[in-house]
Amino acid sequence: MRKLLFVLAAIAGAAALTWQFAVRPWWRSWGIDPGEVSRTLPGDELIPGATGETRAISIDASPSAVWPWLVQMGYGRGGWYVYEAMDAAWPSADRILPQHQTLAEGDIVGFQPGGGFVVRGIEPERSLVLYLDADLVRQQAVAARDSGLLAEAGIDEEVAEALTTEQEIDFSATWAFVLEPLPSGGTRLIERFRVKFGDTNQPWTRYTLPFMGFGLFVLVRKQLLNIKARAEGTVPVVVTEKESLPA
Repeated sequence: MRKLLFVLAAIAGAAALTWQFAVRPWWRSWGIDPGEVSRTLPGDELIPGATGETRAISIDASPSAVWPWLVQMGYGRGGWYVYEAMDAAWPSADRILPQHQTLAEGDIVGFQPGGGFVVRGIEPERSLVLYLDADLVRQQAVAARDSGLLAEAGIDEEVAEALTTEQEIDFSATWAFVLEPLPSGGTRLIERFRVKFGDTNQPWTRYTLPFMGFGLFVLVRKQLLNIKARAEGTVPVVVTEKESLPA
């Protein structure tokens, strides 16, 4: 028993050291430029006092070549360009989809049937600002339930009930994507996610926000890398059923 406890303690210690000296520094530095972090970006004005993170990546393609990949994002559109397991219900596109190149303020960029971020700012080939809050989540879920979209998507009744009732966690969030031309002819893609919770003094916020932040970083990093690969043409093109969807 003592030997087992020693082994477990050693594993825990190694994990803590790995987090402190390898994972955490990587998380806190990847894709971060201090000058970009301190700048005001489109969408910052929507939620005063919100906190968040800014990440960026340089892409060897012009803003006009990167923009189509951004404008077609979302469930039922081009996907989110994250991990395949998370995109299983709607795999991310590996080519530009002409039928999803139109987007305007007020449109929904979905993450599930009938629900998602609302476009609150859009400047073609320059910036896209998405917005979401607890009330919108509930309103969208109620509409999706009443129209049968949740049932058609096979969403569990308990999940549907949780979505359509009053949200216990009050929040508002923005997600901004900004394209800036580089002297080389390429593009700097800056991504900023900001969120504000109604009550940050709750125990769950103090202990879970750091884990949420790391989880968001993992997704954003993958998304930036995948957008870069697509815009630079390094992703193999595979014909998919999406190409047959009506405009």
